[in-house]
Amino acid sequence: MKPYEISDGDLLISGDKKLLDRALIHNFLKERSYWAKGIPIEIVNRSIEHSLCFGVYKAGQQIGFARVVTDCAAFAWLADVFIVEEQRGHGLGKRLVAAVLEHPQLQGLRRFMLGTLDAHSLYGQFGFTPIKQVERFMEIHRPNPYKCE
Repeated sequence: MKPYEISDGDLLISGDKKLLDRALIHNFLKERSYWAKGIPIEIVNRSIEHSLCFGVYKAGQQIGFARVVTDCAAFAWLADVFIVEEQRGHGLGKRLVAAVLEHPQLQGLRRFMLGTLDAHSLYGQFGFTPIKQVERFMEIHRPNPYKCE
């Protein structure tokens, strides 16, 4: 089966895990994200293996990433979304989120969730809203599970 792809000129958004630059993903998450600071490569690799993943490529070089944890039937969690700093400001984040939401395996879900500190306006454009009945949700939260090197 051909991997999910959207292309436009020299821009490619692909669900092909073979194309992913895992070193780039690990470095970004470990060093530059606020949500996965210090994450070990083994955890990044495991998360990729067990998720739907989306790489953003410009002229063949990876510049962005997103992954979705899902059962492909009722629930999905959008995570680890980023565009490298030097490529921001060109609408690539919007294109990535749109591509994720258009994926055939993510249609008809009952709930699609995410967590964000500062990108509410981006995700709001796609229909994401704050949780209305927050009292229904529970969590086990471990804010710093990775030992920073």
